Formats: sequence, structure tokens, C-alpha cells
Amino acid sequence: MEWQKNILNSFGSWISFLFLQKHSALVKSFQENFQKRRVLTGYLSVVISITLVLFFVGILGLFLINTNRVASHFREQIALTIYIKDSAKDIEIKQLQKKLQLDEGTKRVEFTPKEEAAEQYARDIGEDFIEFLGYNPLLNSIDVFFNAEFVNTQLLEATKSSLEAIDFVNEVIYDQPLVNLLDNNIRQITLVLIITSTFFIAIALLLINSSIRLSIYSKRFIIKTMQMVGATKSFIRKPFIFTHLRLGVISSFIAVSGLTLFLFELNRRFPELGLTTQRLEIGIVFTSVIILGLGITGISTFFATQRYLNLKSDAIY
Repeated sequence: MEWQKNILNSFGSWISFLFLQKHSALVKSFQENFQKRRVLTGYLSVVISITLVLFFVGILGLFLINTNRVASHFREQIALTIYIKDSAKDIEIKQLQKKLQLDEGTKRVEFTPKEEAAEQYARDIGEDFIEFLGYNPLLNSIDVFFNAEFVNTQLLEATKSSLEAIDFVNEVIYDQPLVNLLDNNIRQITLVLIITSTFFIAIALLLINSSIRLSIYSKRFIIKTMQMVGATKSFIRKPFIFTHLRLGVISSFIAVSGLTLFLFELNRRFPELGLTTQRLEIGIVFTSVIILGLGITGISTFFATQRYLNLKSDAIY
């Protein structure tokens, strides 16, 4: 029965070999899948980091280019109000309106009859004050709105003085504290935004650089192995740089897409600001975001790989 034992032993050895081979294949497949997931997770974290940083840098850029537009919008809402005496003739009022409208600094002129002003005031206070007083104490008025560059204390004061010299003009007023506030704060706000943007770009450099360095750190053994078998530094660097540049492109376009949605939503909520009409400025911001993403990614990858290329073999541990 010796031959039967030999057959059983051979069959058992064959079964064990097949089992070990299948087990090895499963282990290898598991290790490959784990490595792929690890690489994809590393790349995903790099893309998310770069996208978030570029998105917030882009928002600061959009705020910076729209500072003057927002300030101009508020400037153009300030009215110089001219109160007309009851003795003024209709032809005199119309001539004054025409003269004001033809002035280069005027954006629009609105005439408000005393009757309309009384109705509006009655709605505001919730009672008919004319019935209580027995007469309308209000005056006809002309509201003059100027282009933004003409809204400053010096020009408004000069305009006010010239209008008050007219016989049928009773009074000329404007919101002087608000004009002074705009004059004093616009430069400060612009300066703060510039400083904040510069600071945020510096943070962007550090964060993107750190993300890329961590990504390349996990491949330091591959870099050193390639170098030990005779690969040149430029040959080793190229695939890393190209890979991370692709990640930079993906991140940049995701950030630009997010900025586009943010800009259109902001424009939908505040259409009077006309935020989407500045196509050149918006294009400059979006292009800068893409260039910043590619530039930081390429430079950071170059120096990160160079660092491990220059390390001695025992130093990578």
C-alpha cells in the first residue's frame, strides 16, 4: 500500500501548493489594492488642500477688485437735495433741472413735488399730518445723484454754495458725515485687503508645500531605489512634477468653478453692484489662481524631490 500513501502525499502537496499560490495571489492583490487606495487618498488630500487654499485666495482677489465698485455704488447713492421755495416758477425749476442734468458730474436728477413728499412722509409716520396741520409744510425738492468720482466733500461743498446763491432755492443739504466716512475708510479697507491677501498667499504657499512634501515623503524609498540603480535626478523628478502639476490643474479648475458659482450667487443677491460686468478683472483673478496653483505645485514638488535626492541612503529612515 506504499504506492497509495505516495499518491495521497503527492495529492496533499499539490493541494497545499495550490492553496499557498492562491493565498499568495490574494495577499498580493490585497497589498496592491491597499497601495492604490493609499496613493489615491494621498492625491485626494493634496487636491483638497490646494483647492481650498486657491478658492479662498480667489475670494480675496474678487473682493479686492470689487472694492472700488462697491465704494462707487455707495457714493452714487448719496443725494444732494435742493429744496425749492414755493415762489419758484415751473420754468425756473425745469431750467435748473436741465442745467444740473447737463453737468458732467451728474448721474441722474429726480424731482419730487411737495404733494408726493407729503404722501411719503405720511406713510412713514403712519398718520396724515396735513389734516392735523391744515396745510402742507413741505417743499418741492430736487435730488441730484453724482458719479462716484465727483462725490467728495470739496466738490459737494462747492456745488452746494453755488446752488444756495440761486434766489428760489431755499436750502441745499447732503449727508456730509457719510461722505467723510467713505473718504476716510475706503483707502483703509483697500489697504487691509491687500495686506490680508498677501498674508493669505504666504499661508497658501506653506500649506500647499506641506501637502506636497507629505505626499512625496511616502515615496522616499522609491526615489532612493531609483537613484541607487542609476537613474538621474532629472529622470526621477519628472514623473513627480508632472503628476503634481496635473493635481494642480485639477485643483485650480475646481477652485475657479467654485469661484464662478460664488460670484454668480453674489451677483444674484446684489444685482445693483454689477459684479459680473468686470470681465477683464475677473479673468485676471481666475488666471492668477490657475498660475498660482501650477506655480506653487511645480516649485514645491521640485524642491521636495530634490531634498530626498540629496539625502544619503541611511538618512531616509
